[in-house]
Amino acid sequence: MHIKSNFSGIIVTISLLSWLRASTAAQASPVNQLPLGSNRIATRPNVVFILTDDQDLHMQSLDYMPLLKKHITDRGTFYKRHFCTIAICCPSRVSLWTGKTAHNTNVTDVSPPHGGYPKFISQGLNENHLPVWLQEAGYNTYYTGKLFNSHTVDNYHSPYVKGYTGSDFLLDPFTYQYLNASFQRNQDPPISYEGQYSTDVLAEKGYGFLEDAVNAGNPFFLTLAPIGPHANVKFPEPGEAIEMTEPVSAPRHQHLFEDVKVPRTPNFNPNQPSGVNWIRYLPQQNQTNIDYNDHFYRQRLRALQAIDEIVEGVIERLESYGILDNTYVIYSTDNGYHIGQHRLQPGKECGYEEDINIPLIIRGPGVPEGEVTEIVTSHTDLAPTFLNLLGIPLRDDFDGIPIPLTKTGLEEASKQRHEHVNVEFWGIGLGEGIHGWHMYPNNTYKALRVIGKGYNLYYSVWCNNEHQLYNLDRDPYQLENLMVKVSDPSGPSPPDLLGLPLTKVIARLDSLLMVLKSCKGESCIEPWKVLHPGGDVLNLYDALSVKYDQFYVVEQPKVAFSSCETGYIPEAEGPQEPIMYRDGVHWSHWV
Repeated sequence: MHIKSNFSGIIVTISLLSWLRASTAAQASPVNQLPLGSNRIATRPNVVFILTDDQDLHMQSLDYMPLLKKHITDRGTFYKRHFCTIAICCPSRVSLWTGKTAHNTNVTDVSPPHGGYPKFISQGLNENHLPVWLQEAGYNTYYTGKLFNSHTVDNYHSPYVKGYTGSDFLLDPFTYQYLNASFQRNQDPPISYEGQYSTDVLAEKGYGFLEDAVNAGNPFFLTLAPIGPHANVKFPEPGEAIEMTEPVSAPRHQHLFEDVKVPRTPNFNPNQPSGVNWIRYLPQQNQTNIDYNDHFYRQRLRALQAIDEIVEGVIERLESYGILDNTYVIYSTDNGYHIGQHRLQPGKECGYEEDINIPLIIRGPGVPEGEVTEIVTSHTDLAPTFLNLLGIPLRDDFDGIPIPLTKTGLEEASKQRHEHVNVEFWGIGLGEGIHGWHMYPNNTYKALRVIGKGYNLYYSVWCNNEHQLYNLDRDPYQLENLMVKVSDPSGPSPPDLLGLPLTKVIARLDSLLMVLKSCKGESCIEPWKVLHPGGDVLNLYDALSVKYDQFYVVEQPKVAFSSCETGYIPEAEGPQEPIMYRDGVHWSHWV
């Protein structure tokens, strides 16, 4: 049942609670908030995780968050090469909380039959995700904000989310309504906060959980997951269309950034179309469209200001409780976002850098301050990272590995850590905003990013079997698809890449993608060992040796699709396993 609260009474009650909590926090001392002696809260670290929704990195949203810079970026490490492995909310969040790629969780969409909270439940993940493991290890766990899509006022109790000491979830269909949110606390019925700004409501709930966590005396993991800067979404009444419009800011921020525009990078609304599949046919946006998208962008920045204030509110309270030095504070988002790049309307779901390269910033015990690292990390690494930093044994079925947090660890990783990220998507592309409401079918693809010494590449195969290859060292805005030069026999000769004919490099990338598109566990972490079980190839550079030309160019099966599906259907995704290298002997002699 969805309960509509008494609006005026709720405002008064919550405002009073806010005042009381703020007063308590301001007056708190380490003596009455932090148990002394050998209590575990003093020896085992805590975590506060701030997880935003649809926040970009490449449109410089972080530049408009001075409190984040002051309290986390300048006091911690910025992971410049952090990626989500699927650029859409719910599947990315499930990968984050499970340490598994979307093709292994099989949560690949935001709603049934292929995704959303019901799919999370049916896949058995409610019993097998991070908060459950943390509780088993003695941690108290708290969460407020958006968890998953299709987690609704009708199904929140069927079953309840497991693994939380305290929870207060945003629920659909009101999740993305900034001024009409519904929260559901623990096992209580949902309550409407109509007329109140969602992020501010969430802030008070988060501060309350932080106070609860400190008073409980156990180590804790607290997540605050506001909806900003996601679009404002109103789901339709019967017969009406869904509305996805610009985000809404708190009134105190509505006049900020009046002259700011989407960065005019070379790939912003280009004169010539780019990309493949449906993206190649997008029209160039007119001035009216551009003006609205600039407004949309400003609203995103304004919506982030209340989140920036949460960052400071968390840090100040951790300090007042005397536990800041024993707490990791982590800031990230579920996926990136584009506005106007490649002529795209506001949205995500693509494999471009704007959608997959996302913020990850960490401060805490032993984390270098003011550091920027370019080691390659992904959301599938976060669950292993959380377990590792809290001293909890890792699970054998993780598709990721812990992210190093210390100076020494970062230096070692820069020499030894893997250089790849697998990226995948199924279903539709969706434009947002008043000019963008359109669904583009057949937005299904498999892709990878490879970043090593001397190369910085993106390679993808779409379900219509079109290919993309970008050399981001020379083409950082992904406007020159090198695959076009390979597939056009009437054009000029394809250029060399890494000093080799393009076709030889593509053969290696395709074989790597063959492993990653259906990898599990160790094969996701060390895919080259699947191709070279002898261990003599550890990266793309090793694989480019001329002695492997026959193996890659001639013998290997190629990544291909037989049909475009809206979910993970392996039968539609062509060959599933590569051939292993057998010391130069043709594979047919081994089978």
